[in-house]
Amino acid sequence: MQQLIGIAGNQLLAATETFQGNQVTYTPQGFVDAVRQSNGLPLVFPVLAPADAPRLIQQIDKLILAGGQDVSPQLYQEDPHPKLQATNIDRDLFEQALIVEAIKQHKPILAVCRGLQLVNVVLGGSLYQDLSLYPKWTVKHDQQPTAPQFPTHEITISSDSLLHSFLPSSYFVNSYHHQGIKKLAPSLTAVAYSNDGIIEAVESTDKNNKIIGVQWHPELTHSVNPLDQQLFDYFVGEF
Repeated sequence: MQQLIGIAGNQLLAATETFQGNQVTYTPQGFVDAVRQSNGLPLVFPVLAPADAPRLIQQIDKLILAGGQDVSPQLYQEDPHPKLQATNIDRDLFEQALIVEAIKQHKPILAVCRGLQLVNVVLGGSLYQDLSLYPKWTVKHDQQPTAPQFPTHEITISSDSLLHSFLPSSYFVNSYHHQGIKKLAPSLTAVAYSNDGIIEAVESTDKNNKIIGVQWHPELTHSVNPLDQQLFDYFVGEF
């Protein structure tokens, strides 16, 4: 039976020439294409009220959380640091409700970049608001201006992880983040690290709650890297 995959969308709020000043709901096309290639049926959610989350989660089989803005430090009881970038508290609260409801309904979650960070926060963890606050930072975690199809830094994946069932122990990833996990949530386990010790992937320790989170962007490389497509194949077809 074809899996219905909910994708939490983002908002483009600023007026631009491209959209004639209109606000836009969107998700990267790579998520849609990767889910379709995995024989799933993608369904993009606009940012709605948290109260809408239970019914939305009820309608889908699995949930994808995409990248985007910084997670508001309000969610982990910190004041904004001067290096904090754009946030969207409406999106944070809606996706928080999606996460809580997906766990309640035992619906699997794939969390990408910001999505991984938000899952960690919702489950009781915290973030470095900027990697300059991390004392061991030595790796370039924002690869711009290098194009996303060219991975830039190495990660090491734990041999006993679900990720290692289809990804090698040493793997190179693309990277577009200036924040990272500081305190890991109690119900998550770190299953991949960069060479400077930043957590690059997590999985749930609770077998009843299926969660995989990755810090890189497989949706930007799945069409040129079969291993990144395998992440979506596993999530849609087996997880």
